[in-house]
Formats: sequence, C-alpha cells, structure tokens
Amino acid sequence: MSTPPRTPPRTPLPATIDAAADLLLKAGYVADRALSTVVFLALRMGRPLLLEGEAGVGKTEVAKTLAAALGRRLIRLQCYEGLDLSAAVYDWNYAGQMIAIRLAEAAGERDRDAIAADVFSDRYLLRRPLLDALEPHAEGPPVLLVDELDRTDEAFEAFLLEVLSDFQVTIPELGTVKAAAPPIVVLTSNRTREIHDALKRRCLYHWVDYPDAGRELAILRARLPGVPARLSAQVVGFVEALRREDLFKVPGVAETLDWASALVELDAVALDPATVGDTLGVLLKYQDDIAKTSAPVIERLVAEARTRAEAL
Repeated sequence: MSTPPRTPPRTPLPATIDAAADLLLKAGYVADRALSTVVFLALRMGRPLLLEGEAGVGKTEVAKTLAAALGRRLIRLQCYEGLDLSAAVYDWNYAGQMIAIRLAEAAGERDRDAIAADVFSDRYLLRRPLLDALEPHAEGPPVLLVDELDRTDEAFEAFLLEVLSDFQVTIPELGTVKAAAPPIVVLTSNRTREIHDALKRRCLYHWVDYPDAGRELAILRARLPGVPARLSAQVVGFVEALRREDLFKVPGVAETLDWASALVELDAVALDPATVGDTLGVLLKYQDDIAKTSAPVIERLVAEARTRAEAL
C-alpha cells in the first residue's frame, strides 16, 4: 500500500521586521528597512499590500519571493485593459456543458432542473485566479499577485475592492465562496493612472523606488553571484550614472540584472565603451534614449562608473 505524499511544513510568518528582511534575503530579494517593515505589517495584520513604482524596480518580485520563501503557491492575475470577471474570477466550461445537455437529452432525461443542476456543478466550473486564491490549499493560503492593477478600469477595481473586503465571491448558480483563511495579497501598479482612494485605504502602501548603489550591488550579487566582483561594481556604477541622464525611461533593476548577465555571456570582466555601446539595447528600450547615449556620453559614463566602482 502506497503512502500518500506528506505536505511540507509551512514556513512561519516572520515575528519581527528583521525576520521579514531575512526571509526575503534568503529567497534572493534585498529589501530596505521601509519595505521590510511594510511587508512584515502586511503579513502580521493580514492586509493587502499595494506596491507602486516605476517598471522594473522589483514590485512583482516581492510577491514571487514571498511565495518562494513561505512555501506558498503563487497565483498571479495579470491585469490588462478590458479584464472582466470571466477572466479574473470564474467562467463555465460551455463546451462541456453543451455535451452534457446533449447526452442527457439522448438518454431521455427531460427534467430541466436536474440537467441544470448537473451542468452548473463544480466539475464544469473554471476557476480563474481570484476564485482559485479563495480555495483551500495544502501549503496554506496562497500568495495572490494582482499585477499592474492600473491597466484595468474603475469598474473592475470596484469589484476587486469588494473581494478584498470580505475575501468572498458569489457565483449565482452555486452560491458564495468564502476563503477559510485569506490569501496573502500583493497588488502592483506602475501608476499609469491613479488607483482609487477606496482601494488604497484597504491596503498597506509602499512606493518602491530605484535602489541606491550599495543595495543594487547587493541585489546583483545575491541574484547573480557568478558575475565578477569588479564587473558587478562597474555595472552598478554605470547604471546609477545613466539614471541621471535626461532619458524617457531609465533602466530598472531588472535591466541591470539582464545587462550583467549579457556581459558575462560576452566574457567581459570590466566595462569598456565598445562593449557598452554594443549592448546598450539591453539597458535602454527606446530608440530616442539610445540615440541620446552617444559615444562621447558612453565614454563619460564608463569613466564615472569606474570611479564609482572604487567607492563601492
């Protein structure tokens, strides 16, 4: 007789701010004191956490890291314009329902109520991220990531507020589904539009900014330990200097990590203007920004990066 698989032990929620910082760090996320504090409070108080900031500063990674560090399932709802309940909460397997109706009719079933009860049952229900997050999970309440909430419209935002207030949804054909234990909720926004005050009041809030040079270097070393130390410091120094230029979109931490990986693939051990020019498209994603970063600008920034690297 086979033994059923055992559920792995849950990682307890951190009991202090320092424990929250260590929890994130062990999973590869280097958080400052302010972010560690708000993460700790969100976990202890059971409140949703709203993270705003520029794209690429690590907002989404907070949710991913929490799920990995706590041993919880990550459920991600990627928001977009026109997102509706059928994509976010639940839908019905209409093809399966039609087949079931045809088979029931072929078998001589004439009781419409019985047919309806069968086709609008749990086996034909398609659980989308929000409903899935309310269901019980063996690992414990999951981490629900509502990513780029600012891309949706106000109607969906209002519905989400209702879900986060009671952690329940009502399915007319089945009734109300309420979470036995609320999920850990992280919402992110790139602030392409303002999130309504009513939703913000429901959440704990934190603005995720670009890290300073010391923390970005720590992030790079934690995520990419194979990058040579000299190159890591110069990469961080260059990106820090580049962010001070008049650009439409300065690179985020995600681009810093991508660029360091690209340089390692090219067997670079230190920055030089030619290599920087050849790989500038890893850092900058707009042609106008690339055009502004001319050869003389690159030479100046490389020189600054070398100087900054010595101080890191």
